[in-house]
Amino acid sequence: MNTVLSVLEVTAGKRCSLAAGWLFLGVASLLTSGLLAVLLVLSRTPKIQDIFPLIDFFKVALVVHVDLSVTIWFLAFAGVLWTLNGSESFIGLGYAALCVAAAGTVIIALSPFLGASHPLMNNYVPMLDDKIFHIGVIIFFAGFTLLLLRALLTISLSNATDSDDGAQKFGLYAGAVIGLLAMCTLLWTYLSIPKDLPPLRYYEILFWGGGHLLQMLDTVIMLTAWVWLARAAGLSPNLTPKTAVAMFSVLLISSLYAPIIILTQQTGSEEYIGQFTELMEWGIGAPVIVIALLIMASIIKTKIEANKKHLRAALISSMLLFGAGGAIGYMISGVNVTIPAHYHGVIVGVTLSFMGLTYYLLPRFGFNEPTVKLAKLQTFIYAAGQLIHIAGLAWGGGHGIQRKVTGSAQSLDTFKKVASMGLMGLGGAVAILGGFLFLIVVLRAMRSKNNNPATPLHDG
Repeated sequence: MNTVLSVLEVTAGKRCSLAAGWLFLGVASLLTSGLLAVLLVLSRTPKIQDIFPLIDFFKVALVVHVDLSVTIWFLAFAGVLWTLNGSESFIGLGYAALCVAAAGTVIIALSPFLGASHPLMNNYVPMLDDKIFHIGVIIFFAGFTLLLLRALLTISLSNATDSDDGAQKFGLYAGAVIGLLAMCTLLWTYLSIPKDLPPLRYYEILFWGGGHLLQMLDTVIMLTAWVWLARAAGLSPNLTPKTAVAMFSVLLISSLYAPIIILTQQTGSEEYIGQFTELMEWGIGAPVIVIALLIMASIIKTKIEANKKHLRAALISSMLLFGAGGAIGYMISGVNVTIPAHYHGVIVGVTLSFMGLTYYLLPRFGFNEPTVKLAKLQTFIYAAGQLIHIAGLAWGGGHGIQRKVTGSAQSLDTFKKVASMGLMGLGGAVAILGGFLFLIVVLRAMRSKNNNPATPLHDG
């Protein structure tokens, strides 16, 4: 029996078209967030930041940028994988989920230009304390919940430990369960949280539990993308279906402790905050380490074909950034820019896995094959820029530079502080270039259909 998770066979049809729709939504959200990212990096770069006095606008842009490039991009890509791994049952529910989520995304993206303001830099889902933005967020999560329900109804768990495809589906099903727990936790928190809290504190607590669960969901989807990319790149990691299911089960079982937390701890209490943090820390570590080591061992001993080197580049870069972000997490001491260095690393690790899998999926959706050399170059530029970016942030955090501040509020009163933020700005600029290059590669492939599409989503 094959010892790796195989790439599922998906023939053209409504399921494939629906999955492509979720990919369009994710790419569109990345494109919009990328335009905002230019302003964000300039607003924190020494000297350049002084010519941008509209700090409040940058905070509005930061909120929308984060929600588009993290929350919506990640969950839309999860929609791609859930759709491809499910049956064509309840296809109407799938299209309804996509349309509702897309409508919410449009409102979120346009909200700053429709008068939404009052930015709040709370964790996980930053908010604009404005009705227009609230409506967009609610509509998007309503569409996402419909997506979760369809995934749970259409993904089969038969032969989970006996076949590669079954193990892969188990991982994605586990992700859907975790996602539904996140939505239930969000609803429970909304109903139980005191309504008279200051806005920043209110939204921090509102998204704390559900946000941690969404991070666990993102990790499950990333791990599935890793093993899919490994197979697509021609690697043969010694990852049996039973081992894969065991690792996915660690994340799933850990997430099942969330209801105990919300039922036994006062919402927003110190114990509530701490237990959700520990839940994520204990649930994520082992699965990531085991699967990454097995894949890395295969990379070292396997010669990659030239037309698959961009897939290997995305896989290696994803594991490198996720690992760097995780390592920086152990350096956090106080409320400083070491914190964004940590989460930028892990977030970009997830993003790179999705970028690589996007390159693989495009010709299977009937679009043109991306240019391998350009795709490989894009991956390394983006990864290198992000590594420099988080290195600068981690360095600055070591010197006490506070997070979520811009301009003179950063107190760059020593050479080391200026140098660290300068390094951050340089890395951010390089990463933005890599991000836009990804969009160029994808949009070039999408602009016309391929008359000779690649083999359906199946590698043997």
